[in-house]
Amino acid sequence: MAVIFPRWLNHLPTALALAAPLVGLGAILGMYYWFAPAFTDLGYQPEQPVPFSHRLHAGELGMDCRYCHNTVEQAALAAIPPAATCMNCHAQVKPDSEKLAPVRESFEKGTPIAWTRVHMVPDYAYFDHSIHVANGVGCVECHGRVDQMEKVTQIEPLGMSWCLECHRRPRLRPVSEVTNMAWNDASYDPAADPHRTRMPEPPEHCSGCHR
Repeated sequence: MAVIFPRWLNHLPTALALAAPLVGLGAILGMYYWFAPAFTDLGYQPEQPVPFSHRLHAGELGMDCRYCHNTVEQAALAAIPPAATCMNCHAQVKPDSEKLAPVRESFEKGTPIAWTRVHMVPDYAYFDHSIHVANGVGCVECHGRVDQMEKVTQIEPLGMSWCLECHRRPRLRPVSEVTNMAWNDASYDPAADPHRTRMPEPPEHCSGCHR
């Protein structure tokens, strides 16, 4: 009787059994590498309903971050300013600008502006702005030089390994300088800062962020 299948096919099940774990491992590593925040989130720069320039407001005009994000020292979330905050200035400054029409409409109707969030951590991770600000973590550490950005862009991955790197070697500054984007004093020693009552101990265990 003629041989229908070649003899080497007898080894095919063994070869598949050996190859399957390698293929699976390669797929897992590929997803871990290519779907990490460093590849999926860096450079994110959404279009906003109003062309707000951080470079103008925070940079050229020198407005403090806390004027708009006024809950950053007391709450977990940094507030997005209501239209009323914008109109404190723009009732007099460029009050008829077409670009500011959504702001005026929001102010008159009491409806929020549909800003698109740029920086965010997953829902399963807890992040508190007030704790970081109170311990001297500058805005620039996570958000970059927004005072030089016409459109805010995500420049840090905000992934777990990135957060842990900072928790293990905190990048601290005087609390008075947290919103100073240009502050860069390499000689600063937080342990010798007379205004600190204690040195922070950032958590490195899972429950610190995954509550």
